[in-house]
Amino acid sequence: MERLKAKIRDIPDFPKPGIVFKDITPLVRDPATLRLAVHQLLMPFLGQDISAVAGMEARGFIFGSLVAWELGVGFVPLRKPGKLPYDVHTVSYDLEYGSTSLEIHCDALQAGDNVLLIDDLLATGGTALASCQLIERLGATVAGCAFVVELDFLQGREKLAEYFVHSLLHYA
Repeated sequence: MERLKAKIRDIPDFPKPGIVFKDITPLVRDPATLRLAVHQLLMPFLGQDISAVAGMEARGFIFGSLVAWELGVGFVPLRKPGKLPYDVHTVSYDLEYGSTSLEIHCDALQAGDNVLLIDDLLATGGTALASCQLIERLGATVAGCAFVVELDFLQGREKLAEYFVHSLLHYA
């Protein structure tokens, strides 16, 4: 995991003062490191009956679509309001630096789907919990949540206590 950690840089005071942003751009730029991250994200879920991968806008799209490709299943985008062109379900939630909403197409999933949720970062857990709620609102099951980075000090994992959570890198 040190190879992955070496490709993540800290950007202080972004998006606002006091926040240290974990920038994954160098990681996704390097094909070998990106491949390693994708394979490590999906490892605990191999052999499970995953029927779809969902990812949150925007960096979750990068890892989620690659994991979906590797698993041979479809990808479901969870988007910011107003970005999806069809009927949607919406969940609002709080971030560590504000509040927002996520949307999913009403027909993106169905009862019986077993969905793996992927994102680059677990912070306070608000985005991930809202994503799980969207998935379950459509009658699907959350197989687990996988993240490249987890900011342990923000205790986001606690909000996801009812789900299996897999994170590659931890920052205390």
